Amino acid sequence: MGKGTERGRYHHGDLRGALLDAAEALVRERGVDGWSLREASSRVGVSPSAAYHHFASRDALVGALSQRVLGQFGERMGRAADLPATADPHGRLVAVGQAYVRAALEDPAVARLAFGAGASPAGQGAGLGVGPLAPHPHRVLDAELDLLVETGHLAPSARPGADFVVWTAVHGLATLLADGLITVDGAGAADRQAERVVRATLTGLHHETPPSEPWPTPHSAHTDRTTGHPHP
Repeated sequence: MGKGTERGRYHHGDLRGALLDAAEALVRERGVDGWSLREASSRVGVSPSAAYHHFASRDALVGALSQRVLGQFGERMGRAADLPATADPHGRLVAVGQAYVRAALEDPAVARLAFGAGASPAGQGAGLGVGPLAPHPHRVLDAELDLLVETGHLAPSARPGADFVVWTAVHGLATLLADGLITVDGAGAADRQAERVVRATLTGLHHETPPSEPWPTPHSAHTDRTTGHPHP
């Protein structure tokens, strides 16, 4: 988003939104750490003191932007899951995984911001953009796995922690592709690879033999927020 649009938003009374837009543009240009709150303020055409009315620090701005991007991820994944009824019980979750990978590949710098800052204290406290109308990506994943259990396509014994298993697989693929550590021939091939990863993971979970000792219980900033536990 260019300076003109950012300043236009500010002059229409949305300084907070304009600062978030400016920060997002700076992340794309320089990464998460290569800019200051003063630079974001300058792009909008206001003094840093004006920005402090909305964000107490640069970290607070980064955290709020992280939450906005996470909400956008969640909305995109939720729309992907909203498929017409088909005979494919895993189709919805495949679409969710594909949407996640596509979003990470289309905007890798901003995706890294979302998941990096989302795990930080600033990101945990921001809350912007992740609510009933803009669900956290983890909530979308949870809902789809619960649906698979309800319809008999995922064993109930495999459900605890399955969200982290699927997330690990899909996020790992997205990161490897975004970093160029593995390559495929185009967006269509990335979709197909995401489909294979999701289907293979679900097959493994469904046929998993319950262990003699419980599996570890993973935590994330999101799950700790929802349970009220402090995130380390």
